[in-house]
Amino acid sequence: MKLIFAGTPEFAAAALQALLDAGHDIPLVLTQPDRPAGRGMKLKPSPVKALALEHGLRVEQPLTLKTPEAQALIAEVGAEVMVVAAYGLLLPQAVLELPAKGCLNIHASLLPRWRGAAPIQRALLAGDAETGITIMQMDVGLDTGAMLSVHPLPIAADETAATLHDRLAGAGARAIVDTLARLDAITPVAQPEQGVTYAQKLSKAEAEVDWSQPATDIARAIRAYNPVPGAFTRLAGEPLKLWLAEAEEGHGEPGTVLSAGADGVCVAAGRGVVRLTQLQAAGGKRLAARDFVAGRPDLTGTRLGA
Repeated sequence: MKLIFAGTPEFAAAALQALLDAGHDIPLVLTQPDRPAGRGMKLKPSPVKALALEHGLRVEQPLTLKTPEAQALIAEVGAEVMVVAAYGLLLPQAVLELPAKGCLNIHASLLPRWRGAAPIQRALLAGDAETGITIMQMDVGLDTGAMLSVHPLPIAADETAATLHDRLAGAGARAIVDTLARLDAITPVAQPEQGVTYAQKLSKAEAEVDWSQPATDIARAIRAYNPVPGAFTRLAGEPLKLWLAEAEEGHGEPGTVLSAGADGVCVAAGRGVVRLTQLQAAGGKRLAARDFVAGRPDLTGTRLGA
């Protein structure tokens, strides 16, 4: 099938690779402009651009799809379908109507739950037992289009946003190849009106741990914000990033380190205890609890977040 592919991060690159492996003709790839990255803040191509260039595909990086020039770029390809995955630009109605069979979106949730920007993290924060991939026929609404296929995926008890992202990226890649193979035989299904939730964009401020919250909520949040934006608290006034955690029974003054050893740094929460198993001090590297506490013999009794 002749496709235009529009996407930017690793999640989208997995789908692009799967479409190439499946033998689809992709004469045009759209992705976000290169962004500064790394200590030198040099311009870095998106994962989708890097993969597309590796395969000799034409890449364009318009700032918007609302201009006649951008729309002419898409129209001249004569694609049957545009596949969109975490692209980052809105598709106006004029663009949605250009491909003969429309624009399909690979969305990382079981719609209509978690429409919007951060469905992976919001599903984890809410304690959802499952999530998945929805292949959707795009319209001008925010993830409101009719569903072409739905692919559930259970969420593991120790899931982080990083591990769930990777599993969903693989599921999305398989789902779009399968859906395109059956596209002409699929009848789109409107999303239910009940159960709509919105996955608001993540902010750094919300990732600061509130130790008055229940331990289950805190541990879940630490996993949900791994790797971005990264949950954090404060130790002696300095930021302390928290990457992995478990909730367990216990009690104490919220934010107080109850014990610190090879198996974790145990911190009292509003209800229960959070066992931190991977931490990162300001200016340091991510460390397992064993290595983190090795140079901090007086950690027990310390108050975090102060």
